Amino acid sequence: MKYTGARIIIECLKEQGVDTVFGYPGGAILNVYDELYKHSDEIRHVLTSHEQGAAHAADGYARSTGRVGVCFATSGPGATNLVTGIATAHMDSVPVVAITCNVGVSLLGKDSFQEVDIAGITTPITKHNFIVKDVKKLADTIRYAFDIARSGRPGPVLVDVTKDVTGSEAEYQRRDADISYKVSDEVIGDMDEALKLMEKAKKPFIFVGGGAVISGAGLELKVFADRLDAPVCDSLMGKGSFDNDDDRYTGMLGMHGTRTSNLGVSGCDLLVALGVRFSDRVAGDPKSFAKGAKIIHVDIDPAEINKNVKVDIGLVGDVKHVLRIFNERLTPKSHPEWMENIAKMKNDYPMKVNERGFDGPYLVSRISKESPDDTIIVTEVGQHQMWAAQYYSFKKPRTFLSSGGLGTMGYGLGAAVGAAVANPGKRVINIAGDGCMRMNMNELITASRNRLPLIEVIVNNSVLGMVHQWQQLFYGNRYSATVFDDGLDYVKLAEALGCTGFRVKTREEFDSALKKALEMDTPVVLDCLIGSDDNVWPMVAPGKPLTSIMTKDTAQ
Repeated sequence: MKYTGARIIIECLKEQGVDTVFGYPGGAILNVYDELYKHSDEIRHVLTSHEQGAAHAADGYARSTGRVGVCFATSGPGATNLVTGIATAHMDSVPVVAITCNVGVSLLGKDSFQEVDIAGITTPITKHNFIVKDVKKLADTIRYAFDIARSGRPGPVLVDVTKDVTGSEAEYQRRDADISYKVSDEVIGDMDEALKLMEKAKKPFIFVGGGAVISGAGLELKVFADRLDAPVCDSLMGKGSFDNDDDRYTGMLGMHGTRTSNLGVSGCDLLVALGVRFSDRVAGDPKSFAKGAKIIHVDIDPAEINKNVKVDIGLVGDVKHVLRIFNERLTPKSHPEWMENIAKMKNDYPMKVNERGFDGPYLVSRISKESPDDTIIVTEVGQHQMWAAQYYSFKKPRTFLSSGGLGTMGYGLGAAVGAAVANPGKRVINIAGDGCMRMNMNELITASRNRLPLIEVIVNNSVLGMVHQWQQLFYGNRYSATVFDDGLDYVKLAEALGCTGFRVKTREEFDSALKKALEMDTPVVLDCLIGSDDNVWPMVAPGKPLTSIMTKDTAQ
């Protein structure tokens, strides 16, 4: 049967099981939107307030479900507005397919109105990208894009389609797709030697990252930790892969990790790293990282092995599959002295909330206590992000969405929209700083228009918190361009954008407002006023060993 290119795009999305698209229309993509209108009962379109919001929403949809997120944008500035969201997904291995439309083939390369080489622009930040100039190649290209996005190490793929292709016709035949996460069972590396190291270890430690979440390795990880009899720490992206209430859990590792995790990893004799990148925020000084330990690194991407930290054994494979092999072949171990030492450190160096006052740790701990276990916590980037990672108790995978690699301020609200659309039965809470809120407040309109019951918690300290903290610690209190003194009223703003707003200044006010927000079925904004000098502790300065831990007392 002959269809236009626009119809082929829609039919291919249906093949791939796509039920939602986030986007913003424009001239070059009008043919596709016209076809989407005719299929609105099969594919929901969520109109965001900005294309960047659409990219982040597709990202949030994907992270919270494990399915490919999809966004649309028109040519020129519409396409370039997706770039930050695509880069965010690329850094954190999120499967997103971005479909843009460009000017007609005859207008390419002539500086035509709203023409831009979006394929060239996004080459470094996608797994792959395409520009389709022949309608006969359109269907297979879209199918291939989805296959690339979801297979192996997931990531974003961009498909740019010229406008004349969307209007031309070609034969189309439906082809049902396998929409499951695709990974090979092959493991490359010395599995026997890795098991020998585990047999010999006296002080093993497990470090888990986003790869465990992506592969769905939660159950296998729990079994492995018990068999190895080892403590478990995580990266920011690994949140939720291991129950944070489990006695083996020691907290996050790295710059703002717990003292137990940082000291424990520094003192272990074997580190089993699962689906991690060993980024600078985790490793600190790579030369001193886990210096006395043998390191086993499991990752699906061979490029990550020995990239940032030199390891003793690299195993290239899916974390879930590798852990299944470990669990079948590893005899149960017992390390009572080591585990007692870890328990003592957890007792000696707890992450405690202040007994008095209203601050970030308090509000995060209250959200954690009052929210259901399947609540999806989204964050922007900054101090509030670190407090969320430190003080929220994550029990399930895909319940923490945050921009880890790129550190994108403005990510959270769009991602929260995507998560709320994808998970209608779950509560979604975006924890934001006032600086980030200023970058994406327009997406409150999207939440309001779609009556999404998400909660926006603004940790309002009237400064760019994390930059302000660095200026305090490393720049002699010279607060250049980090103080907000414009008196923006976030409650009035929320109400103007169709949301309910509460301003809170005390613990009692916050507890009351949070309870009300959790009972509402429309978007709510909580403007939480805290001190501008509240900092994130503990902290390891950039490039320093993980044992060089600063606290509020030692940093004075």
